[in-house]
Parts: sequence; structure tokens; C-alpha cells
Amino acid sequence: MNPPYQAPDFTLPASDGTSYSLSDFAQKWLVLYFYPKDDTPGCTTQACSLRDARDELTDLGAEVVGISKDEPTSHEKFKQKHSLNFTLLTDEDGTVIDRYGAWGKKMFGKEGILRKTFIINPSGQVVKVFGRATPLGHGEKVIEVLKELQEK
Repeated sequence: MNPPYQAPDFTLPASDGTSYSLSDFAQKWLVLYFYPKDDTPGCTTQACSLRDARDELTDLGAEVVGISKDEPTSHEKFKQKHSLNFTLLTDEDGTVIDRYGAWGKKMFGKEGILRKTFIINPSGQVVKVFGRATPLGHGEKVIEVLKELQEK
């Protein structure tokens, strides 16, 4: 689907035990990103880039949320180890990952979670999709695009 379109709803557990739904971020910008696995090189680079961009994203009225299939305890260790300052949600059965189109063929024909980032506006619409997001400098790219979207 091409943006803008209504973001698929979700309710998933966070690393601290609370559950979050799309409606929890209503009236805010949401940077929702899907990633393959906690504490792997590419995922760590991407998470740290978003961590470093978070203050500026917050100033722009945006929340950052990451989703993978990892268990909440794995997310908590990942957050602690890299001082991640945003919410990580667990989608163990992959339902939400699938709804967002973040599951598919990867390198060497294997299937798995695709590195995708969605910018969702305060009305709950997906307005930008980064397909196969590049981990390095991802936070800066998201800031740049969010500013452009907010100027429209």
C-alpha cells in the first residue's frame, strides 16, 4: 500500500510488562520500526541511531517504538546494554509484523523480519515507509523526513 493509509492496530507487551496499543500514541507522531533481532550488529546500530535521535524526535512530538519477535526479557537486556530510551514491544507470533508487511524474503531466500520503519501521523495514518531501512544514520534520516512531513 502507498501512504497515506490507516495504520494497522496492535496491542503488544513491552519489556517492562505493560501493554501498548496504537491508540496509546493517538494525537502524537509515532516512529514505529520493525527489526530482526535484539543485540545483533545491524539492529544494534539502528537502535543506537534512533536512541541518539530520540531527544530531537521528542521535540518534534514523536515517540519511538521498536518491534521484534524477541521476548520481553531479551528486550530489557538489549535496552539496558545500549541505554535505549524508547519502548520495545514483543510480537512473538508475528501477527503485527505481518499486518505491517514487515515479514518477507531476505537475503539468500530466507524469510524473516524486514527492517522497516513507519512514520504514523497524529491521526493514525502511515504517512511514510522506509522499506529495508539502512541501520547507520537511520535516526537522522527519520528526523529529516519527519520535519518535511510536518511542514506539509
